[in-house]
Parts: sequence; structure tokens; C-alpha cells
Amino acid sequence: MIKVAKFGGTSLSNDKQFTKVSDIIKNDNTIKYVVASAPGTTDGLNSKITDLLYLCYRNKKNNNNYKEIFYEISERFNKIVEKLNLDINLKLEFKNIFNSLEENCEEDYFVSRGEYINSKILAEYIGFEFIDAKSIIFFDDDGFLNVEKTNMEISKILKDKENVVIPGFYGSYDDGRIKTFSRGGSDITGSLISSAVGADIYENWTDVSGLLMADPRIINNPKKIDVMTYRELRELAYMGATVLHDEAVFPVREANIPINIRNTNQPQGCGTLIVEKVEDEEAERIITGISGKKNYTVFCINKANMASQVGIMKSALDVFYRRKIVVEHVPTGIDSFSVIVASSAVVNIMDKILNELKSTCKADKITAYTDIALVTSVGRNIRNKSSIFKRLFSALEKENIDVKIIAQGLSEINVIIGVDNRNFESTIKAIYDEFVN
Repeated sequence: MIKVAKFGGTSLSNDKQFTKVSDIIKNDNTIKYVVASAPGTTDGLNSKITDLLYLCYRNKKNNNNYKEIFYEISERFNKIVEKLNLDINLKLEFKNIFNSLEENCEEDYFVSRGEYINSKILAEYIGFEFIDAKSIIFFDDDGFLNVEKTNMEISKILKDKENVVIPGFYGSYDDGRIKTFSRGGSDITGSLISSAVGADIYENWTDVSGLLMADPRIINNPKKIDVMTYRELRELAYMGATVLHDEAVFPVREANIPINIRNTNQPQGCGTLIVEKVEDEEAERIITGISGKKNYTVFCINKANMASQVGIMKSALDVFYRRKIVVEHVPTGIDSFSVIVASSAVVNIMDKILNELKSTCKADKITAYTDIALVTSVGRNIRNKSSIFKRLFSALEKENIDVKIIAQGLSEINVIIGVDNRNFESTIKAIYDEFVN
């Protein structure tokens, strides 16, 4: 049995959390490879180290005060080392990092130092070997992950090693420059390691006892998801569930390696297991989870006899493609279709987009609706239950919630509805009460 264990920022936020992580590893000799994040918050008392690194870098770039922030960062790490009574001197590391900042180093390098330093501390504390992620995770010149080279280097460097700590969140270009993933990218690092070493399971340790069926800030004490599929996780993560980075699914899914979401503070719990397929097609519970996001804009294009015309939808999508705006969904009708995008991407160019859509689509009418929230109900049994739409709309009707949009593909495992931002929380509550309570 080989396990890869990734420990998140809350799991490694201070000396007490380090002790918990050490106990977990010592009590499970199948954990061979450990991926570490930078220190996160502890009960909201401290800032995330990565947030401070970004702030420090930007202050330096804008000629604002940055030395105090750098001192705060270094003292957080020094305090952990002191409390753990470790014989490791970080002065030279911090000197090199600070000198790099003074010499206007690249941002990716600077913000990656949280994972780098924390992993060095963890490796020293648990007696594992430290291996820098820059030597095994690689990106191409365009900033995309070089999967083939990454897998080859991980396999080559780790094949004869056990008991290793690797920093998450970053890798390097071929020339050695540091490149980071998007925030939360340590999850991806753990997934890549799991795939390349042929792990039996990828454990992702955080501060929750698995994935919940809904946001606990909206639903009081939501039920935990015991088992779910990769596809369900992807849908929920993409639409706002933040326990696991949505891109972390791909490497382990391809290798058919289960993901186990565990709680560092309650290691005795089983957490949530994520697998390729769950054999419960007749399960009573239709919905696995509910998530969503606010602040979308919907461009509705109306044109008579549109269904018989070729290219109108492509013309509309090209308007967004040229601006590199991600299109979230495209619900369609006989004489109309809608393009849904994040409001933040179009808020400053709304008039330009409307005018260009009118020009390229030759539409009868184009309307933009703002302040829209999308809510997705995800479940592997949704497509097999004909009653779901009746129950869904009945539940929303009881709460006087007007549905603006509805979308579902022929073989999809989710139903997406659009509502006004002000109805976001009440929509999730209504769906949860109908299908879970």
C-alpha cells in the first residue's frame, strides 16, 4: 500500500498543527510521499502566509512598506521552528529570499516560498527527505503543465525513494524559473505525485471531515458526503465548493486512484471517498451536493427563425473568444440563445460587447441581465429521475423564487438554474430542504 498525503494550510498553520500532522504520518507507515502547503490561518487569528507574500511583493513593486510584512512572514516560520525545538536555521533562506525581492524577482518565485520553507520545516520535523518541486513539476514556455515531462521526472527521481516531503503549489520552466499553479494548486501537486508513483490512494488532509452536501454558511449542519464520483466532485468544485481544487481530479482519475478528503483535527474519521464509479444507481438520495456562485451576466440573443440559420451562435461566441472571456453556459431555444459569463469579465466593456453582438449576429433583440447567481444540483442519479424537475420547481415556487435560466445536457449529472443574486441563499436552502431533509 502506497499513500500520498497532502496537508493543507490549516493543517500546517502552527506548531500544534505540525504535531497533529506528525502523529498522522507516524501512525500510518503507508504514507510514503507528503505534499505540504504554506501555513494558513488558525481560527482566523493569522493571515495566510501566501496572502502575505502576495501583499509583500505588490507593496515592494508599488514602493510601499514591505519590510514589516516580510518580517512578519519570517517570524511566523521562526516561531514554528522554535516551538517544535528544531535544529534548523532559516536565516540564510530568508536572506536569499529577501535579496531576491530587492532585486525584483518574479512574483511566482516569491509567493512560492511559503510552500518551500514550510516543507523544509516539515521534512526536518518528521525525518523525511526534502525534494524541491521545481525539480519534478514542469511547465512549458506558455505556462501550461508539461504532463509528460512531469510524470517522467517524478517517476525517475522518486522511484527509489520513500519518506519524502515535496512543496505544493509550484514547479518550474525548463530554464529553472519558478511557475505557480492557481491558488489551491497544492492539491494538483499531490494528484500529480499520486499518479506518477502509482499510489493506491491520495489523501487530502484539511480542516473539514470530508465534503458537505452544501455550504455550512448557508445550510445549518449540512450532511456529509460519504462517497462520490470524480465527475460529481468536478461539478461541485467548479461551481464553488472549495475543499479541493477542481483540476486536481484529472491526474488521479486517469490512473483510477481514489481521493480521500480527511480532517487533520479529527483523523479518526473516514472523510469523503472520491472514486470513478459508485454502484448505487437505485439510491434513495437523488442529489449528492449543491453549490453555486453569484455575479454572472447573461446575454440573451433573440432572432426570428434562428434555428434555420447557420453560424449565428458561432458569431456570438467569437465576440467573447476574441476577448479571452470564459463562457460558462449557452442555454438555447428555437429563436433565442443565451451566453452566460462572469460579470467581473464584462463589467467595464458591457456596451462594447452589446454593440458587437448586435453587429455580428444581426439579432432582433439583445438583452443583458446582470446580478444573476447560478446554482447547481449534482447527483449521479439525476438523469434517471423524471420527477426531479417537478420537485425542483415546486420547491422554488413555494419560496416565490423566480427561475431565470435552466440548463441540463442530455447525459449530464447536474441541473443548473439561474436566479437573482438576492435569491441565491434561499434557492440553495429550498433545494436542500426538498431533496435532503
